[in-house]
Amino acid sequence: MTENIIENYQKNNLVDPFNRNINYLRISVTDRCDFRCVYCMSENMTFLPKVSLLTLEELYRLASLFIDCGIKKIRLTGGEPLVRKNIMWLIEQLSTKINSNDLEELTLTSNGSQLIKHANDLANNNVRRINVSIDSLNEDLFKKITRWGDLKKVIEGIQVAKKAGIRIKINTVALKGVNDEEIPNIIKWAHDNDMDITLIETMPMGDIDGDRTENYLSLTEYKETLKKYFTLRSCDYKTGGPSRYYICEETGGVLGLITPLSHNFCADCNRVRITCSGKMYMCLGQDDSVDFNSLMRSQATDRDIIDLIHQSIRLKPISHDFKIDKYNTLPAVSRHMSVTGG
Repeated sequence: MTENIIENYQKNNLVDPFNRNINYLRISVTDRCDFRCVYCMSENMTFLPKVSLLTLEELYRLASLFIDCGIKKIRLTGGEPLVRKNIMWLIEQLSTKINSNDLEELTLTSNGSQLIKHANDLANNNVRRINVSIDSLNEDLFKKITRWGDLKKVIEGIQVAKKAGIRIKINTVALKGVNDEEIPNIIKWAHDNDMDITLIETMPMGDIDGDRTENYLSLTEYKETLKKYFTLRSCDYKTGGPSRYYICEETGGVLGLITPLSHNFCADCNRVRITCSGKMYMCLGQDDSVDFNSLMRSQATDRDIIDLIHQSIRLKPISHDFKIDKYNTLPAVSRHMSVTGG
C-alpha cells in the first residue's frame, strides 16, 4: 500500500542519530489499569478522557504505517492492555501482519488479571509470549503492592495461557524492604514452572503518593546477593528489550536484569513508544514527544504520517535522565508509566 509513499526513504529502515536501528514499537492502548501498584501510580488516579484516546482503528492505522517503515516487533502495553474495550479487534488486525510476514512478533505486557478470559484468543492470533508482572508470591503482600490485585486469579491466568501455548516471562520490580528477601524464591518458582524472569529497578515516573528512594534497590548491587543463591552465567540471549540475561546454573532458567538507574542500558535502545492518546515518546525517560493524534485527526495522508515518523526518529536522544538518590526524590518525568506504557 505504501510502497510508493516511502520511496524517498530507505525502505524498512528507521535509524536514529546514533546509528541505532529502530525496529521495536511499544503501543500503550490504554492508561487505565485494574491494579494500582504502589511504585507505578497513585490509588486515586485521574485518567485521560476517552475522547482524547486514539480509536482502535486509528491505532491500527498508525501501527501499520510504522510496520511499513520497518518496525518488526510490536508490544501492546498499558495500563493493563486487556482492559481496553474490544482490544481483541486490534490484536486480530495486527495478527494479519504476522501472517503476511510484515511483522515478526506481536506480544503484550500484562498484570495477568484478564488472561483467564483472553488467553486462548491471544494464542489464536499469533501472540506467542507475554510478560506478566508478579512482585510477590505472598497473597497479602501481592495485595499490598498492587492494592487491588488477586494473586490466585493471576496465577490461574498464567496457567490458562501456558496451556494455550503462550510462553510466559515473569516481570518483578525489585523493592528494597518490600520483596527483596523473597526475590530468590520468586526466581526459583518461575524457573520451576518453565518461565524466564526479569527483575526491574523502580523507575522515577509520575507521582505515586510516596518517596521512591525508600524502596529503590540497585540491581547491580543486588546481583551480589543473588550470587549467594545462584551461580549466574552471562549469556547472549536477546528479546529485543533492555534486559541483560544470565543463566542460573542451579535451575537452568534465564534471569534478566533491567537496570535503568544503576547500569544504563541506552546504548542498545531499539524502541520507541506510542501512547494511547497518540503521542510518540522517543525515550521512556525524556519528556520530548511528537503528537500523531492531531495529525491523524486533521485528515493527514499516509505520506504525512510517514514523514513525521521519520522526522521523529531523528529526534531520539542518546539516553534517559533517570536518577534516584537523596538529591533526586522527585519524578524524572511527570507522566506515569501507565501513560507511556511499560
